[in-house]
Amino acid sequence: MVTIKDVAREAKVSVATVSRALNGSSNVTPPTRVRIERTAARLRYVPLGAARSLVTRRTQAVGALLPDLYGEFFSELIRGIDLAARARGLHLLVSSTHGDADETAAALHALQGRVDGLLIMSPHVDGGFLRKHLAGSVPAVLMDAALHDRRCASVSIDNYGGARAMTGHLLACGHRKLAFIQGPEPNHDARERRRGFEETVAATRGTTSRLLQGDYSEESGHRAGRALLSGKDRPDAVFAANDMMAIGCLSAFNEAGVRVPEEIALAGFDDIPIARYMHPPLTTVRVQISELGHVALERLMIRMQAPDTPEPGVTTLACEVVVRASCGSGTEASGSVKTRQAPHTNN
Repeated sequence: MVTIKDVAREAKVSVATVSRALNGSSNVTPPTRVRIERTAARLRYVPLGAARSLVTRRTQAVGALLPDLYGEFFSELIRGIDLAARARGLHLLVSSTHGDADETAAALHALQGRVDGLLIMSPHVDGGFLRKHLAGSVPAVLMDAALHDRRCASVSIDNYGGARAMTGHLLACGHRKLAFIQGPEPNHDARERRRGFEETVAATRGTTSRLLQGDYSEESGHRAGRALLSGKDRPDAVFAANDMMAIGCLSAFNEAGVRVPEEIALAGFDDIPIARYMHPPLTTVRVQISELGHVALERLMIRMQAPDTPEPGVTTLACEVVVRASCGSGTEASGSVKTRQAPHTNN
């Protein structure tokens, strides 16, 4: 392995001069800098990141701690984070907790010291958890979290508003017997989507509703669809708390010969790329998933560069209803839900 000493010897300068030149220091003359850079390139010298970190106290990396890495939602989220990180000259380290509190704690401890800041999406993170497992010196941004902590900025989706808008759309289409396939109970976004559905139904006379448990997977949507068809009183419309469950539910309906939307309308949440290619194309609540990752990374950069800079406690990203054939409205259109900027609140 070529070392910085080899570059210094070949360029006939000191190790300190090589270090200053390759780190962009201004106190190196242009001819010397050019000679050093050419020598380093010829020798194929690669600076040792760990050694550089000892000097700069920067790793030039950020971490993302997510509940899972499977599925189109997380693929899009990681893509948004990574694109924003690359534009800043940063590398991205990703870890998954698989929905387990102990794994969340272990991953937090493992990432600290390897990254300059953390993006965290986890249903297990509360004030006590952060105080116990996250050093106060580590900049962090929470994504889609119920917690508002003074140490962390937070970026969320308007889950409640999006669910209200979709439920209102299904009611406007004339559907009065609704079913909702909910996400995992510990998840803040799942609870907010259920709340938006329930409150909208409760405010409309002559409607009935039914809740079915899901876990955001296609399998749980398939089970919910089969359960709905096994009963005597079938719904007019099904609203699944994410597109993966809606797709699983659609599969169950297709297997049973139930036509969508002629017999039962169907809608989802997230607008993952495959949603528009289903048969029929899926009506859904569009979330700018990649943008969520991008905005979270930008907030993290502010925390990393100026930790004491005042910043909004919560940034809420708008959703929009995307109307496709599966809801039975007969038209394709979209309506937006306003972004709500929530004030900073202490936990």
